[in-house]
Amino acid sequence: MRREHQHAADGHGLEPGEFEAVRGVEDLYYHETGMYGTTGYGSVYVYDTPAPAVIDTGIGTNHDLLFETLSALGIDADDLAWILPTNAHLHHAGGAGFLAARYPNSAIRIHERGVASLVDPDRIVAATKTIVGDQWRHHVEPEPVPDARIDGLRGGDSIDLGDRRLDVYEASGHAPHQTIVHEPDDGVVFTGDAGGIYVPRRDTIRPTTSPPNFDLDQALADASTIADLDPEVLCFSHFGPREYDPEIVSSMKRTYVEWVQAVRQKRAELSDDEAVVRHFQETTELTDVWSEERIRANVGLNVRGVLSFLEER
Repeated sequence: MRREHQHAADGHGLEPGEFEAVRGVEDLYYHETGMYGTTGYGSVYVYDTPAPAVIDTGIGTNHDLLFETLSALGIDADDLAWILPTNAHLHHAGGAGFLAARYPNSAIRIHERGVASLVDPDRIVAATKTIVGDQWRHHVEPEPVPDARIDGLRGGDSIDLGDRRLDVYEASGHAPHQTIVHEPDDGVVFTGDAGGIYVPRRDTIRPTTSPPNFDLDQALADASTIADLDPEVLCFSHFGPREYDPEIVSSMKRTYVEWVQAVRQKRAELSDDEAVVRHFQETTELTDVWSEERIRANVGLNVRGVLSFLEER
């Protein structure tokens, strides 16, 4: 059994399979999945409440380590009540089917536009393979979620954890099947990809603008939703939790606007879209923070998402 990590601050520095309490929030834990071979990249949150919940699931690799974390928290096979991916992309929802099989009393809830992708994942798997290319080797074929155990969420819905609730907000800037989840008593916001990717070593936000559905205007509106909730803690789906301050939302908005403008300008200069992708991959400055393979793959996806957005406009 994996032990609880005792010394890292705010979920940073965990090894795959380790977990720790989210500072200042009762009964909430952060589990590190080891996603893409990049420490910190895959965040799964567990509420050890009367009706326990898992928020996001990872891509499904190393799902046995998540089972060990749940067991260490005393959440047995019959206990888990909720599986709550923040969107249907595989790095958020790919583990849902494995969890559903292990925890037969759990109910799966995701934005209503993402339900079909979990019940029959063939289409999203095919799309993901096309988009990520050789990065697919870091994935595992997802298990389907039983149709009888899944239902869709919309903005305004709530999830009952027994001693508190989670409120659901639509946040379609990254994808139309994305939600923001808010726990109002402790002031926790689970951002999904609505808040971008937090990079703790730089204490900065990086955009996540992957194709085909990125929308800048809605992404800015999603950041405003986070600000309007005025949380205490932001639980990012990548690289763990961070204490909230208003500047982080300003940083989100500024980062997204500047990123789209940079891609727009480079597109006007260069001969074709692939040249634009190569330019940003070759000039990224985060190779000292993440693995070079991961950051180049991430930048390539983000550029293509902005190019799709610009093409739509």
